[in-house]
Amino acid sequence: MEKLKVLVVDDEPGIRSGVQRVLKNYTVGFPFMDEDFSFEVMDAETGESALNMITHHEIDIILLDNKLPGIQGIEVLEKINKMSLDIAVMMITSYASLEIAVKATTLGAYNFIPKPFTPDEVKSAIENISKHLFLMRMTRKMKEEGRQIRFRFLSVLSHELKSPLNAVEGYLEIMKEKQAGENITEYMSMIDRSLVRIKAMRGLIMDMLDLTRLESGKKSRKLQNVNLNYLARMAVDTVMPLAIQSNIEIITNLEDEVQLTADPDEMEIIFNNLLSNAVKYNRKNGEVQFEVKQKGNNLMIRVSDTGIGIDQEDLPKLFAEFSRIKTNETQNINGSGLGLSIVKKMVDLYRGTIDVSSQPRLGTTFKITLPII
Repeated sequence: MEKLKVLVVDDEPGIRSGVQRVLKNYTVGFPFMDEDFSFEVMDAETGESALNMITHHEIDIILLDNKLPGIQGIEVLEKINKMSLDIAVMMITSYASLEIAVKATTLGAYNFIPKPFTPDEVKSAIENISKHLFLMRMTRKMKEEGRQIRFRFLSVLSHELKSPLNAVEGYLEIMKEKQAGENITEYMSMIDRSLVRIKAMRGLIMDMLDLTRLESGKKSRKLQNVNLNYLARMAVDTVMPLAIQSNIEIITNLEDEVQLTADPDEMEIIFNNLLSNAVKYNRKNGEVQFEVKQKGNNLMIRVSDTGIGIDQEDLPKLFAEFSRIKTNETQNINGSGLGLSIVKKMVDLYRGTIDVSSQPRLGTTFKITLPII
């Protein structure tokens, strides 16, 4: 069993000892891991002592309070960021302002856990940050060791996620059919949360399978003359139920006869990813503009939304694998972090280009240009 070292930095002795008690016999496991994680907890009451411990110990996770005697938590986070340490940091504080939250996120903080918190909230936070840390480390390892490790990892991960999906979905169906009793209202919140997770996990599987086929070179491409108007309308129909939930209007500008020699599945994936992102990261009563047209010898695809937008410094991260921009607005939005990476790889297959422009709180626009061959 692998042991992760957790450093709790807080000037309240009760917080430090409380986290130690909660994590003493706690373990975390995921379907794609051979062994569970256990935790060794260390503590520091000041930022200065925390930095000293970081230089003498290999710390994996830091739970960092911002209000500390001496240097503040945000300053500790800034120093950790400058040192480029392989540490996942979660802020724990009851005094988080928007300014602090934005700065902490910019400096690499994974998330916030507000005080006071319960043991279950601590466990949930540790589970999420452990998973994040594992995936980030595995991603770096795959990049270092090459394509073959990436292929095996994604294949195993996709395979291992299928069984728990089936089990959880079957359990939810039992509750939904009231096989466990008539008082179904007691189960509804659990059903809703579980179904959301199932949907996210299923999306993760499909994204990983697409990426695996692309990376391994084993994806069988079926190039043919494709009517893009038809595929585009299918993509709109697919995302429409999600748009209706938030009263988002999808405005289309689709030329009747736009033909391209392409693989229909690949074009469908491009359309679906761009449209689903435009809806997921939009605001209620927002708008999505979807345009597909021929311009000279090129095909132009444009998807524009009126959503939460992206900071300029985060734009280069969008097409990296497992990359998700962490902000207060995105923390409750599910996603694999692979969709745009897959879109970029598919656009590259067609020798095309993809550009993105965005303004925070105003929206984001993706433009794809593909040569018509």
